[in-house]
Amino acid sequence: MRRRGPMDDPSERAVPTRRPSALPHLPGIVQALLPWAVAFPLVLAPGHAQESQPYAEALSNTLVKFDMVPVPAGKIEMANPEKPGETLAVELKPFWIGKTEVTWDQYDVYMYRLDVDGGRGYEAPDRGKEPKEEELPDGVARPTKPYGAPDEGYGHRGYAALHINYFAAEQYCKWLSRKTGREYRLPTEAEWEYACRAGTLPDGPLQDKGLLDRVAWYWDNSEMAAHAVGTREANAWGICDMLGNVSEWCQGLGKEPVVRGGSYLDRAAAAHPAAREVNTPDWNLSDPQDPKSRWWLANGSFIGFRVLCEP
Repeated sequence: MRRRGPMDDPSERAVPTRRPSALPHLPGIVQALLPWAVAFPLVLAPGHAQESQPYAEALSNTLVKFDMVPVPAGKIEMANPEKPGETLAVELKPFWIGKTEVTWDQYDVYMYRLDVDGGRGYEAPDRGKEPKEEELPDGVARPTKPYGAPDEGYGHRGYAALHINYFAAEQYCKWLSRKTGREYRLPTEAEWEYACRAGTLPDGPLQDKGLLDRVAWYWDNSEMAAHAVGTREANAWGICDMLGNVSEWCQGLGKEPVVRGGSYLDRAAAAHPAAREVNTPDWNLSDPQDPKSRWWLANGSFIGFRVLCEP
């Protein structure tokens, strides 16, 4: 509600008489509504007056929450992936990005439909038998059943979702947008690198190994396993795990799917803000299906994603 300024004293007005108010009952209405305004304060959606503030997104009908961190507008100079040796200058509007990678806690709600039907869950279709969106109860596409445990036994609660295909990450964002009413999507690689560098990190490998050890799970300290999110230091803008742990899906500058940041399997030279890999068939090589799954990467235990919210 807009703050009201002080009212003029009628005795100081040049005109001695007052015109009747066109809304004589407005003060009484405001007074009646005031207790409700106090009990239920206005929650500003991203992009409004408090656009520089972080917020927590709660998935309705569940206990699952996740944090979103604001990223200011700015410009990034980054390597041009299509022209080695050249750089690009990209202007970016403000946005919010997940404080951590999407976890199994969040992805399970989507995958098993834990937020509806009294939490009884959702019987995902068999591998290779993917229903169309219009055939599903709520019109939202859901992942097919994975082979075995997609968390690889590293950990589930509080751990980044693994083996996620680009298509699956996009569908999750569509579901999340529909569920929350906000505009969620995957970041572009320019947005991702800008948020990763946070105005402090270089565009190439970190020369300070101590710093890399503090902010990333990678070859030297991960013991060849993914770790719980948020267990390394956040960067200068309060974002965790952008380097290492799991590589993250982004929309490439040429609209192609790419992963950024390196993973727990990468050595220091490949775990940095400009680290980039293009989607390759090798990541789904051992999937016996023909065609191979759109949802799961059989050989992608190092691949996850995080979400971005537009103002």
